[in-house]
Amino acid sequence: MPRILGVDIPDNKPLRVALTYIYGVGPHHAAQIVEKAGMDGQARANTLNEDQLAQIAGIIENDYIVEGALRRQIGQNIQRLRDTRAYRGLRHRQGLPCRGQRTKTNARTRKGRKKTVAGKKSVKGMK
Repeated sequence: MPRILGVDIPDNKPLRVALTYIYGVGPHHAAQIVEKAGMDGQARANTLNEDQLAQIAGIIENDYIVEGALRRQIGQNIQRLRDTRAYRGLRHRQGLPCRGQRTKTNARTRKGRKKTVAGKKSVKGMK
């Protein structure tokens, strides 16, 4: 498996698809990177030589924020929202959706598994 910026990219997939395994590089950016490098996007990653891999790595390092730096930047943005006590920061802190989605139903991705609350116990024989 070829490595670009410390990330193993699959060698049996087209270059456009393989580049999306890098955190912060989606299909659109992958197509732009391949175009800037002047390579065929359909070429398999295992057919590239070291010079081509270095060229792609250079383009990504110079033009895009990826991997650790991007994760750090996102974390800092969320921390800034929390520190300023913005509404979005409070929602992040509570683990609830931040973008206005409903939470009465759905929102299970953010809220986690259901927490069952015991219902009222009825006493038999009482009227």
